[in-house]
Amino acid sequence: MDSELDSQILLNTAQQFGTPLYIYNADSITEQYKKLTNAFKGGNTTFFYACKALTNINVLKHVKQLGANIDCSSINEIHLAIMSGFVPDQIIFTSNGVLFEELAEAVSIGVHVNIDNLSTLKKFGKKYGNTYPASVRLRPNIMAGGNINIATGHENSKFGIPIEQIDDIIVLMNEFNININGLHIHSGSDINDLGVYIREVEVMMDFIAKFPNIEFIDLGGGLKVPYDLHDQETDINQLSLRLTALFSKYKRKNGESYQIWFEPGKFLVSKCGYLIARVNVIHDTAATTFVCLDTGFNHLIRPMLYGAYHRIGNLSNENDDKLPYHIVGNLCETDTFAENRMLPKISEGDYLVFYNAGAYGFEMSMNYNARFKPAEVMTEGGKARLIRRRDVLEDLLKNQVTI
Repeated sequence: MDSELDSQILLNTAQQFGTPLYIYNADSITEQYKKLTNAFKGGNTTFFYACKALTNINVLKHVKQLGANIDCSSINEIHLAIMSGFVPDQIIFTSNGVLFEELAEAVSIGVHVNIDNLSTLKKFGKKYGNTYPASVRLRPNIMAGGNINIATGHENSKFGIPIEQIDDIIVLMNEFNININGLHIHSGSDINDLGVYIREVEVMMDFIAKFPNIEFIDLGGGLKVPYDLHDQETDINQLSLRLTALFSKYKRKNGESYQIWFEPGKFLVSKCGYLIARVNVIHDTAATTFVCLDTGFNHLIRPMLYGAYHRIGNLSNENDDKLPYHIVGNLCETDTFAENRMLPKISEGDYLVFYNAGAYGFEMSMNYNARFKPAEVMTEGGKARLIRRRDVLEDLLKNQVTI
């Protein structure tokens, strides 16, 4: 896989900083971003990094240096973006059932706002009228994505205003003179079917004439990254060609082309990340052999939450004959990462690596069982630097109040 860190580098870094440990390769983020910009070179396309995937401020600063904008899903993510050097015009806030006060704070900062329900749109219209632009997130009733929990465009999804409520949006827009300047659709994650993006555009173009001020079409994210060696990444070059051909058929009323916005998150940071864990115990039973690690779903919840597959390697022994193992955590909970995974012989004290752990790994971590969150390290140009220290006992108590 491209820009994959050498096993010896991963092992040395884990031995230097301890485990469990997240390692992020900044060079991989750069490579992924260049794939996008090269594919859409010459087009009217802007990329907003969906920072919910990974919000370490050092990652945000790196993405900013690359030239990306940023997509935020909470007011605190907006504040982190500002602290990382992004200016308001480079930030879009895609709200999801938030208090109106949070949206109003985003407006006061001056970021782009994206509204996902009629109730909020009405409140927005009453307060701002045509004095502040907003885009609206639509639900296209398109099923896409690798798992129901990451599919966001189907008819039972909470995300976005259903397209059958378009007329209700128009009524509110006209009643309050709302300046709706963009339409947004995000159908899910791990999308490898380019037809999904084409159908999204076609859905929006069916009624775009009803919105006189539309400047951009936001196609969200969802670009697939290969978690398995046999997986295929979304063909970005082919997607660019097909979207360019499709958008050439549509023009704004002033004759200009519509801007295309994307919100890649996983595509930018998934491949850059590695979770390194050490083997605590080899637990042999009549049925199977359990490999018990010094991590659990408190550090990487995707396999338990989404049934997600992560490639696993034994950094301490890469060449022995492979044996079947159940890879599990150290929580007082069923925290199974993989069942009957074929790996070179594993011994207590070995270092295992989970690949493609950069997106929604540390970001979804927790202190369950009063376990510490892991440290984070970023490598760039072969140099590894600590970017988050490991938790200590005081971190578990710092927000508690003794009575």
